[in-house]
Amino acid sequence: QVQLVESGGGLVQAGGSLRLSCAASGRTIDSLFMGWFRQAPGEERNFVATIHWSGGRIYYADSVRGRFTMSRDNAKNTVYLQMNSVKPEDTAVYYCAASSYYSGNVPSSFGYWGQGTQVTVSS
Repeated sequence: QVQLVESGGGLVQAGGSLRLSCAASGRTIDSLFMGWFRQAPGEERNFVATIHWSGGRIYYADSVRGRFTMSRDNAKNTVYLQMNSVKPEDTAVYYCAASSYYSGNVPSSFGYWGQGTQVTVSS
């Protein structure tokens, strides 16, 4: 079992930056695929970014590629999402997720979830 806790969310102006963190406990994440997903009100939970356990392969949604950067620090058992040039459409609850294997960038591929952190981008 792994427990995930997100932090770093908040209110930011369009064009600004924010860094989300996801701290894991219960087991080490060095063999886990990690992901960030987001869910806006009335919408489904959508893929943002995922990272291979080694950090050598990272996938991004088209809507965030070039603006967001996902990284991991296995020594700290933490993954990050650096959000730059944010837009109002980035407003959502952001969730951290983990999986023992990679089977696609969809929520159903991940068995462990955090409680989410709210990101609100004002125009």
